[in-house]
Amino acid sequence: MKKLIILLFLFALSPPSIKAESPNPQVRLETSHGNIVLKLDRTRAPRTVKNFLAYVKSGFYEGTIFHRVIRGFMIQGGGLTSDMAPKTTLASIPNEADNGLQNRAGTIAMARTQDPHSATAQFFINTVNNHFLDHKFKSVAGWGYCVFGEVTEGMKVVQSIENTRTTIRNGTQDVPRTAVIIKKAVIIAD
Repeated sequence: MKKLIILLFLFALSPPSIKAESPNPQVRLETSHGNIVLKLDRTRAPRTVKNFLAYVKSGFYEGTIFHRVIRGFMIQGGGLTSDMAPKTTLASIPNEADNGLQNRAGTIAMARTQDPHSATAQFFINTVNNHFLDHKFKSVAGWGYCVFGEVTEGMKVVQSIENTRTTIRNGTQDVPRTAVIIKKAVIIAD
């Protein structure tokens, strides 16, 4: 009994450590053009990062494509299969574009419809500075697109994807002629 009391006392003095979440988790997108490493900003876009990491952890992005590629603008992916079929997503998330981060070249942001709070799984990587996509004010026209991280490795891969020849498929413009596939998305630091 005495040993149990001593153990409990020692445990109370030194509680088990709880691993804190990193403010900047990292994800590697393994694509058919090469790898892209993303550093996410959990501090300024907590809900968006949590949402993105949930899709990564579930394997959702495996086999999706970059389905919208516009040279001198951005590359968009994360929601369609190579046959252009949309994947079933989780519920949409609130737009955090008012976080002060800007749509600069090399940043990753959430894609959405005209509804500012409609982002689910699709994202885009800005290939140039796209400040017209930044948050201006809280209205349909001014919400902007939420930046939640940046490319730290693989901008040459992003540029390779950006320079892919595109066509119209199933009524969708700017689709790469040869599918640019996300083979895997992996959390490499959390």
